Amino acid sequence: MKISKIPGCILALCILFANSATVKAQDTWTLQRSVDYALANNISIKQQDVQKRFAALTYQQSKLAQIPTLSTGVQATYGSGRNIDPYTNTIITQSYFNLGAGVSANVNIFNWFYRRNLIAANSYEAQAQNRYLERAKNNVAFNIAAAFLQILLNMEQVHISELQVKLTASQLENTKKLVIAGSKPESDQADLETKLANDSVNLITAQNNVIMSTLEMKAYLNLGFDVPYVPQIPGDVTSIPIPRLDEVDPEMVFSAAQTNNPGIKGDLLRIKSQERTLASQKGLLYPSLSASGNLNTSYANSAKNQVITGYTPYSQDIGEVAIGGTTYTVKANGQTPSYKLVTIPFSDQINNNFRQSVGLSLNIPILNGWQQRTAVKQARLNIETQKLTLDQDLQQLRRDIYTAHANAMAAIQKFSAASKGVESSQRAYDFATKRFDLGLMNTIDYITTQNNLFRAQIDKVSAQYEYIFRMKLLEFYRDQKVSL
Repeated sequence: MKISKIPGCILALCILFANSATVKAQDTWTLQRSVDYALANNISIKQQDVQKRFAALTYQQSKLAQIPTLSTGVQATYGSGRNIDPYTNTIITQSYFNLGAGVSANVNIFNWFYRRNLIAANSYEAQAQNRYLERAKNNVAFNIAAAFLQILLNMEQVHISELQVKLTASQLENTKKLVIAGSKPESDQADLETKLANDSVNLITAQNNVIMSTLEMKAYLNLGFDVPYVPQIPGDVTSIPIPRLDEVDPEMVFSAAQTNNPGIKGDLLRIKSQERTLASQKGLLYPSLSASGNLNTSYANSAKNQVITGYTPYSQDIGEVAIGGTTYTVKANGQTPSYKLVTIPFSDQINNNFRQSVGLSLNIPILNGWQQRTAVKQARLNIETQKLTLDQDLQQLRRDIYTAHANAMAAIQKFSAASKGVESSQRAYDFATKRFDLGLMNTIDYITTQNNLFRAQIDKVSAQYEYIFRMKLLEFYRDQKVSL
């Protein structure tokens, strides 16, 4: 059976074996310790955790976007050659330096609840990612427990193979003595030697299976392959309480799983997120109103004032006048002022050029290539897609539960048949041993009887673990937890 592909019961097995015994050595790993280590180090969980944090940041940013924007800046310009004087707006051919600074603010007043719906959509998405993280943790726990269970199965098979090798080796030694005594043909010894070789191969294969399943466990744990991993063998698994089949009816389990399964919860939250996204996209089809304010000032070294530096006296003839027959020249005396250009001081320019403005902006979308209407249609399709995803996941969940129930029914029958098979094979082997020792059975028939017992023991061990696995799977689907 490929238990690694069956979700659900693995987490049950995590709880199942967690309290089975006390750790006897520092490097001994219980199943619970393995799961805890994987939850902290598994790469797939870390990847899903990153997605969760991305969603949380997006949600937080959508809330912060409600705060009015505020920005400030400073701009310095140096020009030479033919330019526009930033102070007089006249053309100049001299170099100049200009410095400007400003503060601007903008606030959205009304946008048909686009921002509120976007915040709600991001909130639902963040909650969905939390559920998907829970699902990822469950999946890792499933794989860890499956690998742990496989190690236990392989170790049990090693134990049975070791007993088989010891038994065959003992029979071979006894047969050698009988061959030397002349009471057994050499062919019996050859047959047992062949049997011992085959049993040794089975033992080596079982030991290698333990190594391979341990390597698989280390991969799930993200544990260094040079770090020893020794699983703690649980106690008697037959004492573990198993629910009755009538307590895990598939339809009842499915009904409970719809409310407990984190993946289904995540799908439902994503549908809500897509519905709010649609509402936010609709809001962008309508006009939006915003307010803005600006503060600005500037300085230019080309800004000059005329300053009087002195006066030059002058005398000018302005006409003649005749008095008593005598003509006199009339002169006008005065002073002509002298000027020079002085750059207006920095503080004066900053005060003189200080400007303030406030305004309202009404943005009316008219035509943008139908981009926004297409975005609305895409949002509707996203809702439909997410609903189909939910239906698919529910269908898969129902299928998994009914399959698990059918497998549990088969596992019960298989375990019962395997138990009876071991009993009958053991009796047959006991009788065959007596007959073989008395020389009433040939070696080939005896080896066949022994192989039948060996296979029956392996089948019973596998059936026992599969039976527990299937029943705990149904229990987990129903409750998402297992009580011991």
